[in-house]
Amino acid sequence: MERIGLKGSDNFRNKYLNPAIEGGYMALLYPENKTNKGQAYYLTELGKQLIKK
Repeated sequence: MERIGLKGSDNFRNKYLNPAIEGGYMALLYPENKTNKGQAYYLTELGKQLIKK
């Protein structure tokens, strides 16, 4: 969020994070429990390919 100058986490989640997950570029570490304290996100193979371009 800081890197792209966003202050609100809802805005970040709705405009960037959720679309990246829905598009298959990112995935949740614990998809069965979205509110897990240790929740993290990682790049999928599709996301890694996008970065390489």
